Amino acid sequence: MPLDAWLASIVVIAVFPLMAFSRLGPDIVLLGAVILLLTLGVIDPAQALGGFSSTGLFTVAFMYVLVASIRETGGIDLIIRHVLGRPRGEGGALTRLVVPVAALSAFLNNTPVVATYIPAVLSWSRRLQLPAHRLLMPLSFASILGGTITLIGTSTNLVVHGLLVERYPELAMRLFDLAWVGLPVAVVGTLYLVLVAPHLLPQRRGAASAFENPREYTIEMEVDPTGPLVDRTVEEAGLRHLQELFLVEIERDGNVVSVVGPGERLKGRDRLVFAGTSDGAVELQQIRGLVPSHHGESSLEKEFKERRLVEAVVSDQCQFVGKRIRDGHFRTLYGAAVLAVCRGGERVAGNLGQVRLQPADVLLLEARPPFIERHRQSRDFLLISQVNGQARPNHEKAWLAWSILVGVVALATFGVMSMLNAAMLGAVLALATGCCSVGAAKRGLDTQVLLTIAASFGLGAALESSGAAATLAGLALGLADGNPWLLLIGTYLLVAMLTELVTNNAAAVITFPVVMASAESLGVNPMPFVVAVMFAASASFLTPIGYQTNLMVHGPGGYRFSDFLRVGGLLNVLTAVVALVLIPLVWPF
Repeated sequence: MPLDAWLASIVVIAVFPLMAFSRLGPDIVLLGAVILLLTLGVIDPAQALGGFSSTGLFTVAFMYVLVASIRETGGIDLIIRHVLGRPRGEGGALTRLVVPVAALSAFLNNTPVVATYIPAVLSWSRRLQLPAHRLLMPLSFASILGGTITLIGTSTNLVVHGLLVERYPELAMRLFDLAWVGLPVAVVGTLYLVLVAPHLLPQRRGAASAFENPREYTIEMEVDPTGPLVDRTVEEAGLRHLQELFLVEIERDGNVVSVVGPGERLKGRDRLVFAGTSDGAVELQQIRGLVPSHHGESSLEKEFKERRLVEAVVSDQCQFVGKRIRDGHFRTLYGAAVLAVCRGGERVAGNLGQVRLQPADVLLLEARPPFIERHRQSRDFLLISQVNGQARPNHEKAWLAWSILVGVVALATFGVMSMLNAAMLGAVLALATGCCSVGAAKRGLDTQVLLTIAASFGLGAALESSGAAATLAGLALGLADGNPWLLLIGTYLLVAMLTELVTNNAAAVITFPVVMASAESLGVNPMPFVVAVMFAASASFLTPIGYQTNLMVHGPGGYRFSDFLRVGGLLNVLTAVVALVLIPLVWPF
């Protein structure tokens, strides 16, 4: 094997554990790998930047704008309101949940679908007196299953199809070609989620139950009107750097001062709300001028237009992961105060400032109203949902946003336009009609996913141009003994394993040239292997880190890692069997 092939292979092999186990984002890891290969001369600038001109990449970007238009107009909320209703039992509730979610995810990016559904499902589960954890994991899995039905169901499908068209233009697929396999996979998976999964899920407590009693994690005191603290600032009163507690808000004359700054001056009879443990009450009692509050209702249970209570799920890319809340200056950076932290369905006890954040932790935050819009697209949080005073979006243009998406699907389905042209036209119409503002469109673009896709192309090019793909293909053929069935099964298992550890786009794009070289060496139709890569890359049911929607429901549902293995393991086997049986029937070798 040539030196360039060795270098390409070593870099690609090193990329996977880095993405799986380091705190660096997949986009940073992959871009770094491309830069290294470019510096070593394994690829040239045109190959390194080839991903940025991919039709699949731009189609994904324009589809993000269409999804943003539906989210901004409340299009998903309208569907939620009409389909959830009041089912009679858990089976009925799961059916009303997973079927529409799978259908929506066939045409929309599933991350915003799940993000919109989670707050609605939490509220719905309380009305039905049904534990939220019985619904949230099926919600995530249904969105993944739905993405396999169409070519636009996931960004991976679009990107792999783009690679296919570049290599074999005559094999271009239509929008619903994948449905021959995707629909049976989704039906079998949906039946499993409704009939079998409930028996495999153990009892869990979600974040909502951990946060339901504010008096468990807050202490309220009042400023003595005759005491020494009147007209002193929070800093001067010694309330800024307490050991066990954080001052989060001041209730004053029927209003509230939220996310209190150090320069705020105290007034007599101010009601101060501190977040922390009951042990911190001793510290407060030693401060002259503070007296216990005897109000019956907790301040956090009241509605104030000046503040919002929100739950935020910590991303694995959050800059605070591994840091203590106090050391990271969370309040200064985000303009929000942490009231409590839920992990694995249990509220984290002890000194709040000493808590080191972990991915999927659920934070109960007090913030000012602009916080939600400002940080909704932050890479630090997977999900931000409002606990109180939920504002309803304006639905006046929801029908228009849905009409534009239907038009895009129709144009692509009947071959009037390519998928790229149809998505581009739809994005322009969404902006021109006011369904989506330019700012919302920019926020809707998942730059991490787009950069990951673009950089993956560089690694794929390095494997192919250096000869590493051909060498690895030879090894694969040797293991498969020249049998296309064994090669198909091996392809599916390899991609399915990689997608549980790293992003599905990276797993698909990097393995694509090796899989294609194997099919070409064997002299068989490459289509079964292309489709197997698409389906295997979507089979992310085993771990909470395998897919973003899994991580989104992990914290609010109070799940443990073993819950995904228990429920997702059998679902992985079922979807693999259905896909591997049907793929060669639809696309023969």
